[in-house]
Amino acid sequence: MFSLCSFNSRRRASSTWIASWLMQHLVLCVFVMAVAHGQVRYSIPEEMTKGSLVGNIVQDLGLDVKRLKSGRARIFTEDSREYIGLNVDKGTLIVKERIDREELCAQVSPCSLHFQIILENPMELHRIDVEILDINDNSPLFTKKEIHFQISELAIPGARYSLESAKDPDVGLHSLQTYKLNPNDNFMLKTLSHIDGTKYVEMVLQRPLDREKQAEYNLILTAFDGGTPPKTGTLKINVIVLDANDNAPIFTQSVYTALVAENAAKGSVVLQLSATDADQGTNKDVTYSFSESSSSVIDIFTIDPTSGDIIVTGILDFEKNKKYELNVVATDRGGLTDTAKVMVEITDVNDNAPVINLISFSSPLPENSAPETVIAMLNVKDLDSGKNGQVRCLINPSLPFRIRQSASNFYTLVTDELLDREKISEYNITITATDEGSPSFSTNKTLNLKISDVNDNAPVFQRQSYTAYVMENNSPGFSVLSVKAHDKDSGNNARISYFLEDILVNGVSASTYVSVNAESGEIIAVRSFDYEQTKEFNIRVKAQDGGNPSLSSNVSVKIIIQDQNDNAPQVLYPVQSGGSVVAEIVPRSADVGYLVTKVVAVDVDSGQNAWLSYKLQKATDRALFEVGLQNGEIRTVRQVTDKDAVKQRLAVVVEDNGQPSRSATVNVNVALADSFPEVLSEFTDFTHDKEYNDNLTFYLVLALAVVSFLFIVSIIAILSVKCYRWRRERMFYKSGANLPVIPYYPPLYADVGGTGTLQHIIRKMFSLCSFNSRRRASSTWIASWLMQHLVLCVFVMAVAHGQVRYSIPEEMTKGSLVGNIVQDLGLDVKRLKSGRARIFTEDSREYIGLNVDKGTLIVKERIDREELCGHKSPCSLHFQIILDNPMELHRIDVEILDINDNSPLFTKKEIHFQISESAIPGARYSLESAKDPDVGPNSLQTYKLNPSDHFTLKSLSRPDGTKYIEMVLQTPLDREKQSEHKLILTAYDGGSPPKSGAIKINIIVLDANDNAPSFTQSVYRVSLPENTPLGSLIITVSATDADEGTNGDIQYSFSQSSHSVSSIFDIDPSNGEIIVKGNLDFEISKYHELDIEATDKGGLTDTCKVLVEMTDVNDNAPVISLMSFSNSIPEDASPDTVIAMVNVKDVDTERNGQVKCSIAPHLPFKIKSSATNFYSLTTDQLLDREKISEYNITITATDEGSPSFSTNKTLNLKISDINDNAPVFQRQSYTAYVMENNSPGVSVLSVKAHDKDSGNNARISYFLEDIFLNGISASTYISVNAESGEIIAVRSFDYEQTKEFRIRVKAQDGGSPPLSSNVSVKIIIQDQNDNAPQVLYPVQSGGSVVAEIVPRSADVGYLVTKVVAVDVDSGQNAWLSYKLQKATDRALFEVGLQNGEIRTVRQVTDKDAVKQRLAVVVEDNGQPSRSATVNVNVALADSFPEVLSEFTDFTHDKEYNDNLTFYLVLALAVVSFLFIVSIIAILSVKCYRWRRERMFYKSGANLPVIPYYPPLYADVGGTGTLQHVYNYDVCRTTDSRKSDLKYVRPCSESIISLDTSGTQTLTHAQREKLNSDDSFDQVRLDYKIHSSVFLQ
Repeated sequence: MFSLCSFNSRRRASSTWIASWLMQHLVLCVFVMAVAHGQVRYSIPEEMTKGSLVGNIVQDLGLDVKRLKSGRARIFTEDSREYIGLNVDKGTLIVKERIDREELCAQVSPCSLHFQIILENPMELHRIDVEILDINDNSPLFTKKEIHFQISELAIPGARYSLESAKDPDVGLHSLQTYKLNPNDNFMLKTLSHIDGTKYVEMVLQRPLDREKQAEYNLILTAFDGGTPPKTGTLKINVIVLDANDNAPIFTQSVYTALVAENAAKGSVVLQLSATDADQGTNKDVTYSFSESSSSVIDIFTIDPTSGDIIVTGILDFEKNKKYELNVVATDRGGLTDTAKVMVEITDVNDNAPVINLISFSSPLPENSAPETVIAMLNVKDLDSGKNGQVRCLINPSLPFRIRQSASNFYTLVTDELLDREKISEYNITITATDEGSPSFSTNKTLNLKISDVNDNAPVFQRQSYTAYVMENNSPGFSVLSVKAHDKDSGNNARISYFLEDILVNGVSASTYVSVNAESGEIIAVRSFDYEQTKEFNIRVKAQDGGNPSLSSNVSVKIIIQDQNDNAPQVLYPVQSGGSVVAEIVPRSADVGYLVTKVVAVDVDSGQNAWLSYKLQKATDRALFEVGLQNGEIRTVRQVTDKDAVKQRLAVVVEDNGQPSRSATVNVNVALADSFPEVLSEFTDFTHDKEYNDNLTFYLVLALAVVSFLFIVSIIAILSVKCYRWRRERMFYKSGANLPVIPYYPPLYADVGGTGTLQHIIRKMFSLCSFNSRRRASSTWIASWLMQHLVLCVFVMAVAHGQVRYSIPEEMTKGSLVGNIVQDLGLDVKRLKSGRARIFTEDSREYIGLNVDKGTLIVKERIDREELCGHKSPCSLHFQIILDNPMELHRIDVEILDINDNSPLFTKKEIHFQISESAIPGARYSLESAKDPDVGPNSLQTYKLNPSDHFTLKSLSRPDGTKYIEMVLQTPLDREKQSEHKLILTAYDGGSPPKSGAIKINIIVLDANDNAPSFTQSVYRVSLPENTPLGSLIITVSATDADEGTNGDIQYSFSQSSHSVSSIFDIDPSNGEIIVKGNLDFEISKYHELDIEATDKGGLTDTCKVLVEMTDVNDNAPVISLMSFSNSIPEDASPDTVIAMVNVKDVDTERNGQVKCSIAPHLPFKIKSSATNFYSLTTDQLLDREKISEYNITITATDEGSPSFSTNKTLNLKISDINDNAPVFQRQSYTAYVMENNSPGVSVLSVKAHDKDSGNNARISYFLEDIFLNGISASTYISVNAESGEIIAVRSFDYEQTKEFRIRVKAQDGGSPPLSSNVSVKIIIQDQNDNAPQVLYPVQSGGSVVAEIVPRSADVGYLVTKVVAVDVDSGQNAWLSYKLQKATDRALFEVGLQNGEIRTVRQVTDKDAVKQRLAVVVEDNGQPSRSATVNVNVALADSFPEVLSEFTDFTHDKEYNDNLTFYLVLALAVVSFLFIVSIIAILSVKCYRWRRERMFYKSGANLPVIPYYPPLYADVGGTGTLQHVYNYDVCRTTDSRKSDLKYVRPCSESIISLDTSGTQTLTHAQREKLNSDDSFDQVRLDYKIHSSVFLQ
């Protein structure tokens, strides 16, 4: 704000109005700044010594000590007493008098001293707030030392008792903060606050009192303030507890447990219960009884009402009921009760023998029955429980059988070892069932078992494996081999059939290679084999007998293919092309044995069929050359002479060693010459060479494009494959799917022919779980073991079938359908009949029957669920359906669903209770339970009590699931409201529609003193003027008590929290009238809060509040305090300029304290409120000292009370003169012209301004405003003389760079603050001719010859060409003219003066020279003019060859072609090299990744890497013409993670060709467990690069 004001105060306009407007805002800013500075605030603690430092006012207000002294700084305060002083010499505030915060502000917080620091010249007002911080110098204090209460033990929790409040004059954290009651077991404190913020407390009964436990309570009430350390005050509270009958009987245990044997005699004592009552007299007597919920056991047990003995009166049977739950009630004479549970557990006695039921028995039994084969199914039942019901079944241990428990009450007799019918054909098995009771009981049962014969031998091959050899190119149907197997069984079981197992050979089914005769076992070839494709393969033949089930075995057959010589040799080098001639150059100086070249050939056959020999079939001179028989090297056999022809043609035959042998012929051209030109002249001519060069260029460009394309495509393909692999792996890893197990069979590496070519054979084999499950060994033991598991599976299946379940409702008619057992078990009617299907049940009574003809279950007898199961749920009938041949056991469960055919029923019609109205909520009263034989949703579900205003129901459940209820007092009873309650208890079941039963409950409420007084209003409000006389009645409070007699008498009093107002008001204790007792003053306290307490004779209380609001009376006149006054102001003071600051105060409130200040309306001033209680006297319009130089201003302050009061104050003001005019330029804008290339320092223009002020205010200075021209400061272009206003050029201008620019010049006077104005100056740069023309066409080059061709038949005026030129100058300096300076024949051409067109001026003749050279001058129109010259070559010719022969020669063109060919070859080599390097880099990265992954995923054995190194064909002649061939074979699988790469570089027929072919087979990569096989994955990349140079 300060910077804004100071900035605005310096700005002045040129007119008087603008100057006045600025002065107004300047003065307003000064005033606002003064108010804003009033926010300086300090905080000091109370009780500081005199002279203590409060704050550095100079530093905090941004002033200095000189300003305080010059401004006559002083403190203005609204109070007469000054606590803070100002040290003008140091610029600090100090404590002037002792400050007591409690005396100064009492309970007002925050407590602050407000005053203003006033400075003059100029006027400043700084508002200062000094907050007085409280220190903890006062302790909380109670007016009394001890208080007493008498409280009945029937007092309801929540009853409130007013306590005296402590007083603490401190505020904030040091004031009274908390109260603490000790001990606080039964009482708690509730802290409340008055409207003025002071705290008071009430003691609230938290828990019921019990006189029997504690008859008197001595409490300490402690008040704490928030000081550090805190200070306290204490008050003793004595509470006497009045006695009442409030204790119910209490059992010594809530749950009693007793054990009774099922054979206990009648009259036996089960248990003795005991309950005590803390009351005395008759209230202490207790009687015992069974609750209504235990009515079902009264025919078995009884209880002595006096002693609490529980006695057996009925017959106990463990098998019928194992546990009884008794609910016992203890009741005193006052009707209070307690309940306890008695859990009677019946112990079992061993009085039942086991019963063995034979469910199923299989006889005879096959001799090959595996161990664990089920022979019989038994059901063993013992009605006893525990050890008495635990049964063990045993058989003779010498028998090859054993018995085991398969399920509850079910046993299976199974084989324990392999049987042999030839040894023992019959067994008698005795089963003994014995329980573990004492004494124990046992039962025996004997079974007769016969053994039958079965097929138990599998076929066995004569050999463990077979090997067969087949010559390739065999005829389909050729017999390869015969296999034979035999079976020890006889008859149909010994009849053997042969089958070929379906496995994969080289990715296709083995059946596409061979077939097997099912009867004889002969293996026949289905196709003709090719050794080069398949060298060997394995198959498996299975032999299967005719038994049921059939047995089989298999054998491995290895078929090896033998090679035939069916492939002729293939010549790799030299390459034969159709129209090309490939020649090997031999110098004539070659010695004998000189290596001319080497014929390289291969044969894909193996062995001796691949051995090659080389022979010279024919030659131009057979005496000159010979061919190596084994290596194919062509060497000279004599010295080359000059007579030998340059051209030599050799025919070489390459023959293999097969029977019959095969051969191939290759032609070799040899040139006998010492230099390349000799060869070139012999084999071709120049015309052909030129054509060759053209073709070579074309093919080189084509090859470069193809290689580049293949390079890019390969990179994209590799990236695509990697992305595909990554996505596929992500899919498998996320899905968690189990991948098939693919075992890995390592590849077979064979080098058969010795030719150095490594053969790589890889086989994949897939093994399926279904195939493994059919595999059988040849031994009898394995067959028996499999049979054991087969029979075991059959038994498990039989048990699993027992899970069939049906649900039917009770009371269905006989013959009703239960379920279709045939359909649900997946059987048919024939199976039921053949298996003699029957039902087995453990009970003697059969409710369900089996209709064998239809395969259905039907109702055989009427089913009553309540009779069958009682309250047991779910209620099910369990039985088994047994079938023979083979044995099957199906367990069937039929659930009997309940229907709602019974209603809830109470044994009594009405019950009665007498309950005191002082009964505590939560008191429980046992009710009779209803009985409903139904279960589930149809059973007893809910109870409903109506009406339920005071009581609620609590539903409980017994262990058997039946429900019983208790009636719980929910809200306290009030006899005064209702002395009798009639309730209806209704029991509902869950049927649809529900059924119900009801019982009446009659409750008589006994009277008690339980009503506290109640005020008619909780808050009373009254308004009272401050001049109300003493003794005046304010208001009457009233409370009522519903009790009668002395309990209804009420006394009124002020509560402990209203002690502070007892000196002002008084209350009548009998009628509640409140009167004025002391003096009222609105200015001291605006309202009073009274807490009134009404108390009955029983000590019960109620409280209310009386809020007394004081109204103000106008009894104070306004007071005007002059805070600051400027007795002289400048004449240009703007409107709202502050002249004086006054403080107006009226201690009254509202309209009585609202003050209006006014002055005479004809004066050019006004007075307005700037803040609360502050007014500012300001100018209302512009002043003129020449008219009026002095004013007397009277300020009148008037309040709005009735009657109103007013105060006057007069001020004398003088007006002074100031500088209020800004400089003004003679023109609004200026324009100046400057010629380019001027001298720095030249005068451009002079500007002039004048100022209406005089003296120093009229002295004008000129400045150049800092603006940017073309990105740089304007001061780099021109400068301005500060005194004269002359504008001077600082630099030389260039019209082509800057044509014009603008600047601003500021004129500023010498006033304080200075005023200024500015003017715009436009400077225009004029052009000079300082640039020569520039020729654009024809373009002039250093060594090139550019010629325009003119036909000799051209007419007069023929346009030869056009000279195009430009000039960067403008105007006439840019006008161009064209002239012909010189020419070979000036009479033949002319140049257009304006357009530069060169035309012929006559007909061209044959005599005119072909070469014509013209010199054209281009000249501008400047002063002085500038020019440029251009040479134009013209060729007079009708065809291009004439021009070419005249201007240049063919050597240049040929050299160009040679350079082009060289760069094309270089580009092709670079791209090919990058292609190969990229592939190698990618493969290297893959190998590196594989090795890194191998460290973490290691599975199976690593396959060895067997690199193949082919023979190196050395160039022993040293001529460098022989190309090397490199072959690399590397095998890769997912186990080894190696790459299979094959590089071959044979010769090609192309001049320069790149043949890239790749075959990539990617098998799905899998992650397997450590013990699983790795899947096969082969990647093979073959790259072939062929290059050769041919001359034609």
